[in-house]
Amino acid sequence: MTILAINWGEVGVKAGQLLLSLSILVILHEFGHYITARWFRCRVEKFFLFFDPWFSIFKRKVGDTVYGIGWLPLGGYVKIAGMIDESMDKEAMKQPAQPWEFRSKPAWQRLIVMLGGVIMNILTAFVIYAVILVVWGDKKVPSSTMKYGVHVGDSTLWKIGFRNGDRIIGVDGSEVYDLTRFKKKLITASKVQIERDGKAMELVLPADFVGQLIENKNQPRKAFIEPRVPALVYQVSDTSPAYRAGLRKNDRVVGLDSGRFEFFDELADRLQSQKGKSVLLTVNRNGVDTSFPVQVNSEGQIGFYTYRKLEQMDSLGWIKLEVEKYGWLGALPAGIRMTFTELRDYIDQMRTILTPGTGGYKGVGGFKSMGSIFAPVWDWESFWKLTAMLSVILAFMNILPIPALDGGHVLFTLYEIVTRRKPSEKFLEYAQMAGMIILLGLMLYANGNDWLGWGR
Repeated sequence: MTILAINWGEVGVKAGQLLLSLSILVILHEFGHYITARWFRCRVEKFFLFFDPWFSIFKRKVGDTVYGIGWLPLGGYVKIAGMIDESMDKEAMKQPAQPWEFRSKPAWQRLIVMLGGVIMNILTAFVIYAVILVVWGDKKVPSSTMKYGVHVGDSTLWKIGFRNGDRIIGVDGSEVYDLTRFKKKLITASKVQIERDGKAMELVLPADFVGQLIENKNQPRKAFIEPRVPALVYQVSDTSPAYRAGLRKNDRVVGLDSGRFEFFDELADRLQSQKGKSVLLTVNRNGVDTSFPVQVNSEGQIGFYTYRKLEQMDSLGWIKLEVEKYGWLGALPAGIRMTFTELRDYIDQMRTILTPGTGGYKGVGGFKSMGSIFAPVWDWESFWKLTAMLSVILAFMNILPIPALDGGHVLFTLYEIVTRRKPSEKFLEYAQMAGMIILLGLMLYANGNDWLGWGR
């Protein structure tokens, strides 16, 4: 029997960030449809955050539009008069078309309304990235400045040849300057160039590398690949065994029982083999070694944190954090570049997922996977970066040519513009139903994969 320890505080923080992020993005996406529909004098009957089958949490009618919040947090919608959408209001479509209805408008106007949500999500990403660059700046950790190289926490990386202390050089023959950029490129790479003990090496990634990574995602949480750091104490809980034994901030742990070491990952590995036991811990304090017994808990921990924030590691000389601050004039074009870089990366990742031999399909996930990418503590910088990324993903997913998505409506409207023939309303109804079935199936698979591992 395996018992998983769940930190419900962290789960709540992550869930709260996910809910807020998606709420912002859904409202802005639907506002894109709403404002363009109103621009062309279409009547908007409903504007809802979340879906409201049978009942809603809140609703209020203002003018011709009912604004509300549904109870089913799977998205949101605007109901535009005279449009075949997820409401499947067939009775209304049987009536003669009215001037204020969507179906009465020229094809080019309907095309703009359908693109309004995607355009709004792209603009949202532009603005968020620009604000991030002004407030926090563009942060980079040059791989060459990591004093101790990298710490490899994933067993798949270890299996293909990565080792603690390696220095990152490039991916597929191209230099990768920044560690964060390297981690993104690694997902779609075939070869990685590293330096080990002063010698250049090349690691070949297996075709199913992504699938192997996914197989490991349910293992106990470890760093994927991060800067390697010494075992220097940053914070130790005053209720922990380590504190009671005498461990204090800025102690440097250098030994366990008779063994000596330098890095935090070495200490963590050795503690895993001593779960529930008492060990002799040796620390260096003000240049003098001191030893004392410490009880290791059932999870292989003694109760302290090392320095992990980039700013902390930079101040200690373990890395060199480069921060480029922007004014508004420079931030806007830079935000646009970041948006399209994120879009290109996501398209590359989707290509990997859709290639059967990579095993990437195993990683298709739902709300659990989305929530897991948020920080376990509320961090606004991280929150807005992830929200901008999700905005790009939402734009891309909605423009896919699947009936029931914006891209499906766009496809049919482009067909009408090119052929000058409008698809019949009966065809559009059937296409809408087929699209909804496809989307519900994908949603069921993604969330089932999250919780039950259907793809693995």
